[in-house]
Amino acid sequence: MKINTILFDLDGTLIDTNELIIASFMHTIEQYGDRDYGRDEVLDFIGPPLRDSLRKINPDRVEEMVETYRKHNIENHDSYVKAYDGVVETIRKLKEEDYRLGIVTTKMRNTVQMGLELTDLDGLFETVVTLDDVEHAKPHPEPILKALDQLGVKTSEAMMVGDNTHDIEAGKNAGTKTAGVAWTVKGRKVLDDLNPDYMLENMRELIEITGG
Repeated sequence: MKINTILFDLDGTLIDTNELIIASFMHTIEQYGDRDYGRDEVLDFIGPPLRDSLRKINPDRVEEMVETYRKHNIENHDSYVKAYDGVVETIRKLKEEDYRLGIVTTKMRNTVQMGLELTDLDGLFETVVTLDDVEHAKPHPEPILKALDQLGVKTSEAMMVGDNTHDIEAGKNAGTKTAGVAWTVKGRKVLDDLNPDYMLENMRELIEITGG
């Protein structure tokens, strides 16, 4: 069956928030960690829900850490965040061709909105499922199934695009096609190992894949 719906992760897939996320974790770790963390360790925190990652740093002060992280993240947001090459034009092209588009993210809704507005992506997606909207985050299929339900689309008609193992696993768990992005900060091998249906070198390749 032809793909008519594409769901995207946000951070690291559509918009480059990696350095902002890393800086926010480092800022928080300085205050609450019991030791210094290297960049490679912090990279492992990117993707899962924020509380899950912070719990590994200091399980007794998670809520304080969430507040510290989010304050730094919001205050520095616009200095770091930008859309990846080819993203905005590709999303607009897909929308012009009547593809159903959605976002499925482990972020909170307010920072999702900030990122979409800053990168001129606001208003291009029919549904945005955030961490606020589900009980189970990716790799559980719930967020993807919720987005597809809101769109009235079958899993066989959809593709999930993401930069993290959670995205590919969630797509597979939900029964959609999957596409990894080679610009993932964790290195494309971690996605290649999961055998996604497609691996994108640039978001523009989605146009070719969908036959646009």
